[in-house]
Amino acid sequence: MNSTFGLWDYVVFICYAVLILSVGLWVSRGKKGHQRNAEDYFLASKSLPWWAIGASLIAANISAEQFIGMSGSGFAVGLAIASYEWMAALTLIIVGKYFLPIFIEKGLYTIPEFIEKRYSTNLKTILAVFWIALYVFVNLTSVLYLGALAMETIMGIPMIYGVIGLALFAAAYSLYGGLSAVAWTDVIQVVFLVLGGLVTTYLALNTVSGGEGVMKGLETIFEAAPEHFTMILSHDNPEFKNLPGIWVLIGGLWVANIYYWGFNQYIIQRTLAAKSLKESQRGILLAAFLKLIIPLVVVIPGIAAYVMVNDPEIMAKLGDLGLFNEPSMAQPDKAYPWLLQFLPAGLKGIAFAALAAAIVSSLASMLNSTSTIFTMDIYKQYINKNASDMTTVQVGRISAAVALVIACMVAPLLSGLGQAFQYIQEYTGIVSPGILAVFLLGLFWKKTTNKGAIWGALASIPIAMYFKVAPNGWSDSPIFVDLPFLNQMGVTAILTMIIIGIVSLSQNKGQDDPKGIPLTKSLFKTGPVFNIGAFAVMIILVVLYSLFWN
Repeated sequence: MNSTFGLWDYVVFICYAVLILSVGLWVSRGKKGHQRNAEDYFLASKSLPWWAIGASLIAANISAEQFIGMSGSGFAVGLAIASYEWMAALTLIIVGKYFLPIFIEKGLYTIPEFIEKRYSTNLKTILAVFWIALYVFVNLTSVLYLGALAMETIMGIPMIYGVIGLALFAAAYSLYGGLSAVAWTDVIQVVFLVLGGLVTTYLALNTVSGGEGVMKGLETIFEAAPEHFTMILSHDNPEFKNLPGIWVLIGGLWVANIYYWGFNQYIIQRTLAAKSLKESQRGILLAAFLKLIIPLVVVIPGIAAYVMVNDPEIMAKLGDLGLFNEPSMAQPDKAYPWLLQFLPAGLKGIAFAALAAAIVSSLASMLNSTSTIFTMDIYKQYINKNASDMTTVQVGRISAAVALVIACMVAPLLSGLGQAFQYIQEYTGIVSPGILAVFLLGLFWKKTTNKGAIWGALASIPIAMYFKVAPNGWSDSPIFVDLPFLNQMGVTAILTMIIIGIVSLSQNKGQDDPKGIPLTKSLFKTGPVFNIGAFAVMIILVVLYSLFWN
């Protein structure tokens, strides 16, 4: 193991691991005389308060793809990557006001279950298979890979052992305890995540400023790399294809965010486990405020690392610390692990515990949601419709374990990626536009039919692949269009909606579909706390974009 990880760092990290496992197993213990049922395992007995929901949403969301991947994008691109976080805050407000009331009213376990109630079992199965494949081969594998990459860089642990270790850690409590264990340990994970991340940010900025503090450090990196503080990239920026200027705000990023926060099982499952709609909406509001500060934890350190490695004087001062080779533009995802190497003893353990908390909480969340979809939407639908609660819970655990084993085998194959965060967004973007179109029209357009939704869902994949092949060697062909992937997502979503609309109208001759959802003003009524908080979030966003527009 690497000598830069000292005794006190190991002590801190081991204490963190013991705390998380202890709490997870304690929460998972069975109550005397009570047989754990599906609601207990998959929806935490519908008992989560708002603060646990908000914390769990952030813990499930912030993972290695943010700490490692988004810091890497901060190193390569700058603050513009923070749009994923800041726009997510506004998206959460929309989800809380317009989506949750419908989902909770219908008493859902899973997002595919909504598809069955609104459309059909066949479409539910198609989308359930989509999601399981996406979680296993993109989400779980990328989180395991990036987490293991951090452990390899910081502690010298070989990649394969890091993958296995993280997988076993997440499985230790999540497979047994279900969503309840995941959600309550997430409350602790978020404390480590935010505090540990802020420690790294503080020390990175303090180092950049030569020991003159955070504010001086912010001033220093702003003066040294002003191009890294532009939210709206110009056409001549080499990263324009990843973040295409104003289209980030009015185009495809809305597809990514609304799909992720509104229709993603491992995110929305927390809100479905709330005590009430009001608790769920307040949890969403807390998560929105936390999203506003996440760039300070994950993007600013990446920019600080960029300034450091391009400043010979700073690098000379750090040279005696025995650092690994500094990250390059070819491997920006090494920026965050590299920064952790020069934290003082003990603090490095806290910062690494924050990173581990982010990784493990997301793994646990993805495992629980993968097992929920497989068990409730595949197993109970097609294999054993009369499964008992004991059998259902056991199948949930087994399916999560199988998904984890597959992800462990695939994860090491991801080595060689440039910006992993962009990879995750890009490949998720192949399926998300079609799913978003199906959900939005199903929620808010009563004329949408099952046939239209199936045609749209199936057509969205070849449409997305049509745009995908152009950047991979086909862009010179006159029949292909080379667009930034966020724009690809926006256009794919619009074309999918048009297909759904045409098929639906031709089928029902302009009549409302029998399964269309009746919408009333009272359904979307929100309380004063949510309204005031939402207004505050929007004001803060306006201020942030005004300050860093260009």
